[in-house]
Amino acid sequence: MQQRRPGFPVRMPLPTSGQRPSPGLGVKPAPLSGVPVPAGLGLDSAAVRTRMVQRLSSMGIAAPQVLQAMAKVERHRFVDTGLVNQAYEDTSLPIGLGQTISKPSIVARMAELLLGAEAVRATGGLGRVLEIGTGCGYQAAVLSHLAREVYSMERLRGLHDKARDNLRPLRLANVHLLFGDGMAGFPKGAPYAAIVSAAGGATLPDAWCDQLAVGGRLVAPFAREDGQQVLLVVDKTVHGLKQTVLETVHFVPLKSGVA
Repeated sequence: MQQRRPGFPVRMPLPTSGQRPSPGLGVKPAPLSGVPVPAGLGLDSAAVRTRMVQRLSSMGIAAPQVLQAMAKVERHRFVDTGLVNQAYEDTSLPIGLGQTISKPSIVARMAELLLGAEAVRATGGLGRVLEIGTGCGYQAAVLSHLAREVYSMERLRGLHDKARDNLRPLRLANVHLLFGDGMAGFPKGAPYAAIVSAAGGATLPDAWCDQLAVGGRLVAPFAREDGQQVLLVVDKTVHGLKQTVLETVHFVPLKSGVA
């Protein structure tokens, strides 16, 4: 059977392994245009999210699309009631079942890395994305403002249902929630311009690499032999997979099966 390949360029310059790339691996800084003006009260105020976005910008997040997406999504609607006062701090928070919502800076960082893929630079936009680990749905909501389609898979039924409840009021027509084993990916939606994982293991599932389009990019935490997790970027070219190791991160472990 002939291999399916998207019609976009695939030659990609990559930084030296172990070297932290400039923000977005090619995404150029831009003014914070499109960030909402203050409105509303309390945590519903756009001013709260604007301050968060300004902090993200000072931390090196430069892609205007990412900053705008982070400004649009109300993070406090994805955390438990008792933790809403911490919703816009740069910290991960528990969401139940031993899982966490990633801190805003890592959500923005991973999204920006996805935008640095050759496929995105060639076509001017992020196409179909596969997210492994829906969690409470926050990252899927952010990605919905960046990608044409988001397929988000969760292995824990309780979190899948929670994400569905959180996202339903937002009416995001381009987000598709899936319940299943994320390590198997979702072949029906492949090939993907980007794959992002919110959990890390000692190996990358073959299914992810198989389902990634030529010219696409995979961003995921990866557990080294010493047990330390690092952020790994995998670019798929016509010549194979190229890996770039970035900074140290801390994610929940990648597991198979459903529960």
